[in-house]
Amino acid sequence: MREFKRLIPYREALEMLLNDLNEIEDTEEVPLDGALGRVLAEDIVSPIDSPPFDRAAVDGYALRAEDTFQAREYNPVEIKVIDEIVAGEESKAKVEPGTAVKLMTGSKMPEGANAVLMQEMAEREGDVIRVLRPVAPGQNVAFAGEDVRKGEVILQKGQILRPQDLALLKSIGLKTVRVKRKPLVGIIVTGDELLEEFDEEALKAGKILDSNSVMLKGLVRQYFGEPRFYGVIPDDAERIGEAIRKAREECDLVLVTGGSAFGEKDFAHRFVNLLFHGTTIKPGRPIGYGERTFVMSGYPAAVFTQFHLYVKHALAKLVGARNYEVRVRAELVESVPSQLGRYEFVKVRYENGKAKPIRKKGSGIISSLVESNGYMAIPEDSEGYLEGEVVEVVLY
Repeated sequence: MREFKRLIPYREALEMLLNDLNEIEDTEEVPLDGALGRVLAEDIVSPIDSPPFDRAAVDGYALRAEDTFQAREYNPVEIKVIDEIVAGEESKAKVEPGTAVKLMTGSKMPEGANAVLMQEMAEREGDVIRVLRPVAPGQNVAFAGEDVRKGEVILQKGQILRPQDLALLKSIGLKTVRVKRKPLVGIIVTGDELLEEFDEEALKAGKILDSNSVMLKGLVRQYFGEPRFYGVIPDDAERIGEAIRKAREECDLVLVTGGSAFGEKDFAHRFVNLLFHGTTIKPGRPIGYGERTFVMSGYPAAVFTQFHLYVKHALAKLVGARNYEVRVRAELVESVPSQLGRYEFVKVRYENGKAKPIRKKGSGIISSLVESNGYMAIPEDSEGYLEGEVVEVVLY
C-alpha cells in the first residue's frame, strides 16, 4: 500500500477547505415552531417595546411611593383601595394621593402610580390597607421596553435559534423568521463487507452492519444540514464513481466513507480532484477533500472524528453559523500522552468541571463514542497533558 507523500497539518487543511467553500445565499421563511436549530439569515430588529407598557412585577398594590415613606410596622400608613384588576385588564381609575389599585403580576400600571407594594407588606380591612413598610419609586415595576427596545437588534444573522430565542421572537409579535436554507449533504457508504440489514449468517461469514450512514445522517441534521443517502455501494469503481458524480450534482456537500487510503479497492479518492489527502489528525488521517466532497475513513470512530474536525466546520461555513461549538474548561483527571506530529482527537467524559479520557482505543469502537460527551485536542507540537492540567473540551 502506498503511503501519503505529505501529511497536511490539521489547521492548514481546515483553512484550505473553508477557503474553498462559499456561504449559501438561499433563505426561506419558516414558522417559529419549525425554526429550532435553524440559522438566522438576517438581523432581527424589534418593531415594538417589550413589555409594551409599565407593569407590576409582583402581586400587590399600585400606589404613589411617596405616600409610603413614613410607613413602619409600628406606625402603618392607611391608603384607600379604589379598584381591583387581574392580569390582562386595565384599570380606568387614576391613582391620587392616598389611594391604590389592587393588581396582579403582569398587570398594567394604572395612571398616577409609580410603585407596587407587595401584598405581604400590607394589612387590609375592607377597602383600606395599612402599609407596613415604605417602597421606593419604581420598586416592583417592570417598565416598558425593559426587556426589548423598539428598533433594537435583538438577534444577529448567524444565530442558531434556541428555544429562548424563539420565545423572544414570539414576544415581539413575530410568527415566522427568515433562516438559511439547509445544505443538502449526500452520504455514500462504500465497502464489500457492509450490510444494510441484519443478516446473522452473513455476519458470521465476515460481513458487518453499516453504522456510518445513520451516524452521519444524525450529525448532518445536528449541524444545520439535510442528509440524502445514496446507499451502501460495493467496492466497484464504476458504481462508486457514478454515485459521487450524481451526489455532487444534487448536493451542496458530499460525504463518502471508505476508500480514502491507497488500498487496491480504495476507489473513492480517484474520482475527486483533491485539495489535500492525508492530514495529521488521529484517528482518521486518510481524509481527503476537494470539489465539495469529503473522502472519509470507513471506521466509525474515525468518521466521527473527521466530521467534528472538518465537516461540521464546512457546514457552519455554508450557512454562516456563529457560536456553534460549546467549549468548556476542565481539569484532566488522568494524564494523556501523545505523539509529536499528530493532532489528536481525545474522547472524554466531561462532568462537574472534570474531564476523564475514554481509554477504549480503535477506530471501529463505537462504544467509545457513546461513553464520551466531548473531546479535547492535542496539537501537533505537544506530547500530551498531565493529570491535573486544565484543558479545553469541546462538547458534542
